[in-house]
Amino acid sequence: MNLCTPNGNDATRSGNRSRSVVPMSGLCSRCIDGCRGNCEVFRASFRGRELIYPGPFGDITAGGDKNYPVDYSHLNIQGYAMGAEGLPPGSPADPDHARFPQVDTSTEYGWDKKVKMGLPVFTGALGSTEIARKNWDHFAVGAAISGITIVCGENVCGIDPGLELSKEGKVTLAPDMDRRIDAYRKYQRELGEILIQMNVEDTRLGVAEYIIDKHDIQTIELKWGQGAKCIGGEIKVKELERAQELQRRGYIVTPDPSNPVNQAAYRSGAIKDFERHSRLGFVTEESFMEEVARLRKLGFTRITLKTGAYGLRELAMAIKYSSQAKIDLLTIDGAPGGTGMSPWRMMEEWGVPAIYLHSAAVEFCEALKKRGLRVPDIAFAGGFSSEDGVFKGLALGAPFVKAICMGRALMIPGMVGKNVEQWLKDKDLPKTVAEYGDSVEKIFANYEAVKDIVGANAMKEIPIGAIGIYSFADKLKVGLQQLMAGARRFNLSVLRRQDLMSLTRECADVTGIPFVMDCYRQEAMAVINS
Repeated sequence: MNLCTPNGNDATRSGNRSRSVVPMSGLCSRCIDGCRGNCEVFRASFRGRELIYPGPFGDITAGGDKNYPVDYSHLNIQGYAMGAEGLPPGSPADPDHARFPQVDTSTEYGWDKKVKMGLPVFTGALGSTEIARKNWDHFAVGAAISGITIVCGENVCGIDPGLELSKEGKVTLAPDMDRRIDAYRKYQRELGEILIQMNVEDTRLGVAEYIIDKHDIQTIELKWGQGAKCIGGEIKVKELERAQELQRRGYIVTPDPSNPVNQAAYRSGAIKDFERHSRLGFVTEESFMEEVARLRKLGFTRITLKTGAYGLRELAMAIKYSSQAKIDLLTIDGAPGGTGMSPWRMMEEWGVPAIYLHSAAVEFCEALKKRGLRVPDIAFAGGFSSEDGVFKGLALGAPFVKAICMGRALMIPGMVGKNVEQWLKDKDLPKTVAEYGDSVEKIFANYEAVKDIVGANAMKEIPIGAIGIYSFADKLKVGLQQLMAGARRFNLSVLRRQDLMSLTRECADVTGIPFVMDCYRQEAMAVINS
């Protein structure tokens, strides 16, 4: 089975000349002297390190496309022809009461002071990438009106051109962070929250102190990693002076903008941009507990943790430490991940794939529970994009998983809505959109629903991408209600692992979910033999 093809992927704007490709190397089986391109090796021969990353930066999100031996598509959802669990008290399980619109998709997370959401999904960390910055208003307002949490990711303060620091190097003004928080809160209802993520650089800059003192942010997220990469966050900057500024702030910047050789290459046009990297974090139990205690002393009501596709040891550490520290939500992000800026081959080849990581997490949570220890609320992340994936993630992780973290799937509707608005202005609607009308009101089926939430006057200010996200969230909700009703589960608390089946023996071995031909076999034979 060919899991992926290196050296010729659209993400890196490359492709093989030949239809015959060596599976291991991804090279054309017959490489001709004089070939005019365009595999990765060809392009890297003159552009070098640029080929590490998907592109064009700032205009795309990229997700790994490796075909793993087992993934969530190897699970199917059980359906039943009798019974109904989770209906409101007093509602009989009959055709008149057990209807799919009655399914309650709301969830909550938190150790003591919980956050409620109308849908069991929230955004991945939208941090310092250019695509997050320029689309933030669409993302933030869309999440707010949809009643879900948005995560403002790492390094937002550190790369802000308007950042002001004290003599001690701590944040005193961060206009872009202020803008991001205000955009969400302006339309926030009783559901969801904005939480701020913090890495090594953010800690050193005093981001936690800034956001709680100025904005009274109640939740902060510590970050160990993500599913897309095993190094710190990256962005690209196109100006030499900007690269030097970020280097002075303590970031790793490559190629080194202080090197005269690189400066000359930039001025000649050979080097077109620089990469800004965050430093690696290092985790110990002692330092983690100390940081949690420090943040609580600052006044944060909730502290969450996001960890990435590391091996089982680090996964166990994340779950155990989160239990001991009373972490409010632990997000476990599996490979391959998707991002606006991660090394492409790292996304393809690094880390524990999502379903493997999530299955191990359930095993570890069960072990903690058997010891009488409280298991933290869990969220799964790693390639989810549809209501069936939400169902599978919640059921696989039941009863510990409270929500699914979505990255690119919640970003795309925001970008689509933004682009529809521009296409309308340019009178350049593509046929895929124009078939539904020639105005925002006609194109977006949920336009009136959003207007009912925010009011007619506010619709003039609502970014159109926000309507896109609300529409996508509506699709997720209704689709999830239908799947849950088919499984006779009328609220999320009654979802269980038995509501899934494995389609292969290997999937059953990885997940612990029985093979399809073994599920309910004893019950079936009891019917036959009765």
